[in-house]
Amino acid sequence: MNIRASTFFMILLFCSLCHAQHVGNSGARVLKLMTYNIKFASPTFEPSWEERRDLQVELIKQYDPDVLGTQEGLKEQVDYLMRELPEYIVVGEGRQGGDDDEHMAIFIKKDKFRLRELQSFQLSETPDVIGSGPDVNPRMVTWVRLSMINPTLPGESSPYPQDYRGHWENNQEFYVFNTHFFNGDQQLARLNGAKLLRDRLERLQPFGHWSPKRPVVVMGDFNCLQGSDSHRVLVGDESQPGILNETITQGQDIDWILYNGNVEVLKYEEVDFNQSGVYPSDHKPIYVELRMFNQQ
Repeated sequence: MNIRASTFFMILLFCSLCHAQHVGNSGARVLKLMTYNIKFASPTFEPSWEERRDLQVELIKQYDPDVLGTQEGLKEQVDYLMRELPEYIVVGEGRQGGDDDEHMAIFIKKDKFRLRELQSFQLSETPDVIGSGPDVNPRMVTWVRLSMINPTLPGESSPYPQDYRGHWENNQEFYVFNTHFFNGDQQLARLNGAKLLRDRLERLQPFGHWSPKRPVVVMGDFNCLQGSDSHRVLVGDESQPGILNETITQGQDIDWILYNGNVEVLKYEEVDFNQSGVYPSDHKPIYVELRMFNQQ
């Protein structure tokens, strides 16, 4: 390469880097999300929790999701993952309340987001009564509202004036809902759970007319396939519009990640993680990358 061509190449590279930096400052952020049924610590399941827990830690570290929703984890399991993954904060209680029973836990990268809101509700006729529903295997939803931390990097100018008042600008917030629907032949319970979830999603309103509608991510183990009645309640079909979009077309999993808002799907993967044929759960995690644009 001669000097003139080399100089031209360096100029192009510099311009592309400037463009990339500009795109980064314009509000687009890539989010890495994972949903994972970690399989409760059953004494009859092989391999045992003690044998497979470090495989789960390795898997999570390898994919490094920004937000991870888990299902079936008992307190001891959630506490172990939290201890081994100190870069996350973990929220969510047991479906019987407090530490009791399985948790719909959400792991959140603490250096990337601020936790603005945390709530849960039961998939029951009395959703605001924690622990309500069937005596055995009640189901619930944990959800959060997160705000992206957007520090000014060295050499950048702050998007905020020194005497800062317009704090609804440059503000990227989104919701994450994590759930585990009823299993087996409980089709009607799943359908009613989907309707309740849709109702709760439709209630979400921005805080003040100056704040735009926030994107929503819904993840979990739904115990039914894409295209089922419960799935159509959320994503719609030819006869009715949906309120969420799929991250994969014509998927055949019971673990889903759905979304709405100003979002672009960059990647979808059913994670086939194992060591010498040993899997850390009876479910394979679903991993997606979403480009989330500023909602201004």
